[in-house]
Amino acid sequence: MNIEIWSDFMCPFCYIGKRRLENVLEQFPHRNEVKFEFKSFELDPNAEVHTGKTNTDYLVSKYNISKEQAQGMNAQMNANARTAGLEYNIDAMVPTNSFAAHRLTHWAKSQDKALELSERLFQAVFIEGKHVGDHEVLLQLAEEVGLDRSEAAVNLESNQFAEQVRADQAEGEQLGIRGVPFFVLDRKFAISGAQPDEVFLDAIQKAWDERSPFTMVESSATDHENSGVCTEEGCEVPQRDSK
Repeated sequence: MNIEIWSDFMCPFCYIGKRRLENVLEQFPHRNEVKFEFKSFELDPNAEVHTGKTNTDYLVSKYNISKEQAQGMNAQMNANARTAGLEYNIDAMVPTNSFAAHRLTHWAKSQDKALELSERLFQAVFIEGKHVGDHEVLLQLAEEVGLDRSEAAVNLESNQFAEQVRADQAEGEQLGIRGVPFFVLDRKFAISGAQPDEVFLDAIQKAWDERSPFTMVESSATDHENSGVCTEEGCEVPQRDSK
């Protein structure tokens, strides 16, 4: 089963939703047959790289609220994160443009390291307060997950994988995605937002069940005596019990 996840590294609920999904999959008996594919979705493509603002400042200006109200929002988000097993320090979050981080993640995908880099980026933003719009920070994070620093630098200094980021965004918009996180399971079921565990578990089970076009009906012991199966290797005739 394939799960596509549209998300942005500036979205605190994206990391929470990702972790809730991962926690739920730990309970799913077929978790080893589930694959993740991260998709880029920039919440603010026009955001400045170096804003000089704290997250509290950003919330004050964005929502026209007081500093105390912004701090209360941060405290609530930290509490939300703890329900998923994450210890946010969102007061230290550095608002920035996420385009370079998305491009680097697409390059990491070509190196089979997209999952590792995505996790490291989220951790850097919401727990460590790192500036992931800064290329030096991105290079350090790439190196930490086993990617080649010099190759990562070439990617960042060029415009490589910009088209892939834009394509993900356009594909998401075509699917009707207006906010993130957004999870698509085998292109049959969708989940919008960092939903409770039971919502994820129910959707995963339904998507898994939909993978099979039919339900097996087992025969009775009597009927089994007259049944048989043919495969590429030949036909198997059930053995009757000798009496």
